[in-house]
Amino acid sequence: MKRIDHAEVTIKAFRAIDDFELCRKFIEGHERVLTSIGIEKITSSDYSWTQNPASYVVICMSKDGERVFGGARVHVCGGNQELPFIKGVIEMDDSVPAKVDEKKHGGTGELCGLWNSMEVAGMGIGAIYVVRATVAIISQLGINSCFALCSPQGARISMRFGFQIRRDIGNNGTFYYPKHDLLATMVCLDDASQLSFTPEGEREKIMELRENTNLQVLEESRGKTADIQYDLEIASVDKSVYDLGV
Repeated sequence: MKRIDHAEVTIKAFRAIDDFELCRKFIEGHERVLTSIGIEKITSSDYSWTQNPASYVVICMSKDGERVFGGARVHVCGGNQELPFIKGVIEMDDSVPAKVDEKKHGGTGELCGLWNSMEVAGMGIGAIYVVRATVAIISQLGINSCFALCSPQGARISMRFGFQIRRDIGNNGTFYYPKHDLLATMVCLDDASQLSFTPEGEREKIMELRENTNLQVLEESRGKTADIQYDLEIASVDKSVYDLGV
């Protein structure tokens, strides 16, 4: 697949159960990326999330909606599923459910399923713009923390957005996941409403997206440009399905 140096895209947020067709496009694109790196199945690609009322999607696609370039999801703790990473790592650290329970007061969730196609590799679609949009929508979801299980490189990138390594989980914050030869790092975004741990420059950009969910921005990364139309207003958020602990 030929890589491109400029893209005109829309980054859109929605609740999974409200648009199965966009979920299907997200699934197909994510599967292609996983297969290309030799991963056939991981817990965050269990597609029952499309029927979870506490699952939200951020998708990056061409402005005509025909091609999908990447995306991510936020699963709020609750709905009809446990957070995806719990099933994936509980055999390696059975303290994980208790660590999630500690975060339920105020609402917690998981950023998962992050991917981008090779077509837009190096443009910042997956590493910057989709993650920025995903952190931005957390204010609409009304939760105050968010876990993520990342590659080592992804963990470094996540710190740009205020995530911190949870060294009390796994082996100093790491697991071999989703395969025995791949290392994953557990990170968590605390104070997701105010972003106290997010570097100021990035915090300003996220807050701008929270204040203006329909924003057009020309972004540049590594000499490649993306004309992005953000469409981040979620039509329906049902907080009654959240698990806020006791």
